Amino acid sequence: MPEVIIHDDESFERALKRFKKKCEKAGILSDLRKHRHFEKPSEKRKRKMNAAVRKNRRGPRVPRV
Repeated sequence: MPEVIIHDDESFERALKRFKKKCEKAGILSDLRKHRHFEKPSEKRKRKMNAAVRKNRRGPRVPRV
């Protein structure tokens, strides 16, 4: 769990912004949305397969020289 120490000369809004940024980096909100509803194993496989198809549709990444 991310925590933020509020300094004496810091406003609450600034500390809240830092806390939100730490939560975003930790992936807490995305994890919460993902676990909001139960997902059957077949639905999970289907979602992952569709994501892989979308990723492969873009084509291979070619490094620039």
